[in-house]
Amino acid sequence: MQEKNEYVLSKQLLRSSASIGANITEGQYAQSGPDFHTKMSIAKKEAAESLYWIRLLMSSGLVPKERIADLHDDCEELVKMLVSICKTPYKRNFGTF
Repeated sequence: MQEKNEYVLSKQLLRSSASIGANITEGQYAQSGPDFHTKMSIAKKEAAESLYWIRLLMSSGLVPKERIADLHDDCEELVKMLVSICKTPYKRNFGTF
């Protein structure tokens, strides 16, 4: 049962974390400022979701905290960066539109 729970949580983490990179990559090739902002906002949401799954894994005891502490810290930092990017006006991120 524990292996199944760990698998389910890990699978959710994989999905949300893969989406972060996909949306950031799409944002790099955005067609406009609003398009860039949309992709970065989605990446921010996915990063926040990934952080949730990491915290759940840590608190569940399914994975030792020490094993994923660095991942947790990196994900928190990524969320902060994406929040900052999303707060920055379009013209500074993409140019005028």
